[in-house]
Amino acid sequence: MDKTANLKGRVALVTGSSRGLGAAIATAFAAAGAQVVLHGRDEAALAAVRARIGGDVLVVTGDVTDTADLDRMHDQIMARHGRVDILVASAGNTTSRPAPIEDITPESWRADIEQNLTSTFLTVRRFLPGMKERRTGTIITLSSAAGRKPSERTIVAYAAAKAGLQIFTQDLAAQAGPFGVRANCIAPETIMTETNQGWIPADVQQKLAEAHPLRRLGTPEDVAAAALFLASDASSWITGVIVDVAGGAVLA
Repeated sequence: MDKTANLKGRVALVTGSSRGLGAAIATAFAAAGAQVVLHGRDEAALAAVRARIGGDVLVVTGDVTDTADLDRMHDQIMARHGRVDILVASAGNTTSRPAPIEDITPESWRADIEQNLTSTFLTVRRFLPGMKERRTGTIITLSSAAGRKPSERTIVAYAAAKAGLQIFTQDLAAQAGPFGVRANCIAPETIMTETNQGWIPADVQQKLAEAHPLRRLGTPEDVAAAALFLASDASSWITGVIVDVAGGAVLA
């Protein structure tokens, strides 16, 4: 049996799965046999992903920076499935733009940290105890190449949050490993989601592609394939790693 493609019987919660990387990961997991739980705040977008997956897919909505919302979502999932075997914490966002450090407002800094680092911490904090009690589970966090290399074009708070996710995931792997729980991190670079397709001009896309050793930009399916591997038994001896889905753009 192909272990990589088999998630049959497992319950997978994918936060931020109304579009983009989260939607691609949820779709791939469902195709591999997982009972997927979709999460987001855009109900129309979630409905579209649910229809694409097909079947009786549980959808939960809420703010993953809000512990009360997380409690409610947890209770909904437990009532339907009784557990979460795979947690993909992909919810995150930024409305900031690159700026000199002295021009970054405390409010925008805190917003980026909350949306991209605290959100994952709170989500893991809520679902980890059940995994530890069952002595099995897989957690995947979504970082970014922005947290892997400095750049004058970087959104500093976003990059700091994504870099924080990497050490958070490694600390999580060390703490949770003795309980049979694995934790790994994916760091994508220039993925052509529907949002990026809409605002990055074609000529700029070409220049960006040429800056990557593999001479193309990433797709949501590239990230989903990495997540599927990390969620499956094919990676059962892998924990605490950061996987650069970056076309070679992040080289040591």
